[in-house]
Parts: sequence; C-alpha cells; structure tokens
Amino acid sequence: MDNQPARPDPGRYEANGYRWYVLFVLTGVYTFNFIDRQILVILQEPIKRDMGLTDTQLGLLSGFAFATIYVLAGIPIARIADKGNRRNIITIALVIWSSMTALAGLATNYAQLLAARIGVAIGEAGGSPPAHSMISDIFKKEQRATALSIYSTGINFGGLIGLLAGGWIAQYMDWRVAFFVVGIPGILYALLLRFTVQEAPRGFSEATIETDDAPSMLETAKVLLTRRSFNHMAVAAGLHAFIGYGAANFAPSFFVRSHELQIGYVSTWLAAAGVFGALGTFLGGYVTDKLMQRDERWYLWVPALSTIGTLPFSMIIYNTGLPMLALSLTFVTGLTFSMYLAPNLALAHSLVGLRMRAMSSAVLFFILNIIGLGLGPLVVGMVSDVLEPTMGKDSLRYSLMIVIVIVNLWCVFHYWMASRTVREDLAKAPRHEKPSDSVMIPEETALSPETDRGPE
Repeated sequence: MDNQPARPDPGRYEANGYRWYVLFVLTGVYTFNFIDRQILVILQEPIKRDMGLTDTQLGLLSGFAFATIYVLAGIPIARIADKGNRRNIITIALVIWSSMTALAGLATNYAQLLAARIGVAIGEAGGSPPAHSMISDIFKKEQRATALSIYSTGINFGGLIGLLAGGWIAQYMDWRVAFFVVGIPGILYALLLRFTVQEAPRGFSEATIETDDAPSMLETAKVLLTRRSFNHMAVAAGLHAFIGYGAANFAPSFFVRSHELQIGYVSTWLAAAGVFGALGTFLGGYVTDKLMQRDERWYLWVPALSTIGTLPFSMIIYNTGLPMLALSLTFVTGLTFSMYLAPNLALAHSLVGLRMRAMSSAVLFFILNIIGLGLGPLVVGMVSDVLEPTMGKDSLRYSLMIVIVIVNLWCVFHYWMASRTVREDLAKAPRHEKPSDSVMIPEETALSPETDRGPE
C-alpha cells in the first residue's frame, strides 16, 4: 500500500460549474493571445506606408519570424507544462506577450518592431499547450472536442477585437496607440487567472492516477510520429492553417488595395465575420464529438469536408468586383473554414497518454505553425511581389487565388490519408495510468452524453 502513487486532490473540479468556469477563463486567455497576435494584421497597411516595407517583409513579420520563435519556444515550455503547474505557466506567458505587444507601440523601425513581435511569440508559446492539457484533464473524451472547440473560439473573438480596435484606432489616431490599447488589459487579466483558477488534477476526466513521470520530448514525438494518421493529420492541419493565415493576414490589405475601402470599414466587416468563425470553431468540435461515437474517422472527415466547402466561396471573394458581395461571403468562409482545429487537437490528445498532452499539442502546433503561420503569409506575400510588376494593385488578389486553390486540394488529400489508419492508431494509444476511485467524476456531474451534454 505504501508504494501506491498519491491520488490527486480533485478540489473545486468536482463541481461541474467550476470546470466550465475554468474553460471560459482559459478561452479568455486565448482571446488575448489572438488579439495581440492579429493586431498586426489590420495595422499592416499603415505600418507598410510609414516604414516603407514590402509584402515579403510583412509576411516575415506576421508569419515566418513569429512562427519560428513560437514553435521553438513551445516545445520546451510544453515539456515543463507536462511536469509542472500549468496554471502558473499560462499566467507568466500572458504577462510576457501582453507587455511585448504594448512595447511594439514604441517601435520606430522594422528591426525594433520585429524584436517586439519575437517577444510576443515567446510569450504566446506558453499559452495553448498547457491550456489544452488542462482542458483534456477536466473534460471526458466524449466532450473533449467540444471543450477544445470552445477554447479555440478565442482565435475568432481575439481576431474580432483586434481587428475592430486596431482598424478604428489606426484610422483616427495612430497604429502605435493600438498596440498599447490591446496590450495592457492582458496583464490585468493574468491576475484573474492566477487567483481564481486552480491547477487541474491530471487524469481527472479519465478517473485515473499517474504512475509514471512525464515522458521526454523524444518519447512523445516518437509515439505521435509512428502513427500514420497523426503524420497525415498534422500535415493537413498545417496546410489548413497555411490557407487560413495566408488569407487572413492579407485580407485587410486585399480589401484596401483591390476595392479601395477604408481600413476602419474593412475591420468592422472582418470582425463581424469573426463571429461566424467562432461559431464554425465550436461546431467543428461539437459535431465531431457527436459523429466520432459512430465512427472515429469523423475526426478527419469533419475538417476535410469543411475545407472543400470553403473553396468555391473563396474564389468568388477574390474574383468579384463587388466589394459588398466579397465582404459578405467572408461570413461563410469564416464559418466553414474554422471547423478544423478542435477535431485535430482532440485526436492528437486521444493518441497519447496523460503526461503527453501538452507535448502532443506542442508537436502538432510546431508542424501547424511552421507550415501555416510561418509559410502561409510569407508565400502569399512573395507571390504578390512577383506579380506586382504586371498585375499592379491586384497582385495580391491573384496571389491569394493561386495559393488557396493549390493548397486546399493538397490539404484534403492528407485528411483522407489520415482517415485510413486512424482507428488502428487510436487502438494503439498508450495507457500508463491506473484507475482511481478517488478522482472519479461524480455521477451527477459527469460530463457524458447521457448526463451533461454541455451547451446545446
């Protein structure tokens, strides 16, 4: 008996309401993450004008340089998160990236702005992997994709707020002021997180206790990379993000250049589209949770079908000469294109053990962000610069069309390949934990389809 591992204290997580409270606080953190990440997108045109930058430099600033630092810092931070207090890691990360966002408002040249964005990337690397791990520990498998989809709506709400605040402040004040306005509140929110959120007991949702130390980075990567479904899913997610970041990061510039619209007006429309993006993000997880109970291949089929459904509407957006039609259709693409992330995260977590979850998110995000955030805006910007001598202000329009068609079809191919082996790979998922009677979720609050379906 003396050799039995200590059972974690469930604490406040025995209450169903507290689990949902923690989820929404973490969603708020992710919202700040994308406010501070996406604020640069709406400010690109005034920054380009003031600093005399090219589209390639903008792509490096908002894409490759940010993504490289983000993924390199994310792996060791995730390793720490799999061993230590995840709540504290997220709190520190939030303070760092919010402070660096505010400091970007002091930049007077490209090098200084780049340095500030690198600081933001380092901070934001400590946000999602620990949060993903906490969420998977407090929500059962049957609701995990839904919970992760709610968390992932922070992408859309963060983009919404960042676009609105950045667009109107830049139009009537100065782009430097916008960095201050969105950066400072995140520091205050970190206090709410620190003093109202309790660290989640590992294994709570599975009613298990931990018997092993956290596996190394290489051990976790080996488990994932030996699963063919994960390999194809990660590439598909990366290509999905490639389209998303490439299109989203240059969307304001496209409407300003090709349709000659005011930046504040564009920011309002794109922010409204963000609401539909949040709905799509939630639906991606919710629908997957329902369908995967019949067939686990829906983890891949949901994002594949949503990707295919987005393509025709994207082509209309970039081909029409009617700005109102193009802006209106961003609501549709925001809904359909956002359905991919939660199913991919839920699948990655289902392929590994308890002490691998933060690292599995980091490995997936490493691939997703290098391909998507790193290369998406950069490639779109480079193609636009190549086409600019012949296409003029419409070079960005044609760059987006070319890139999106090619990468969209490539993305769907990898989702299909992943679906061929996913059931076999899920059956191989490691099990290093033992059942625990003391960390069972109480029946009256258990998060299962029969007892609590969450927000329907």
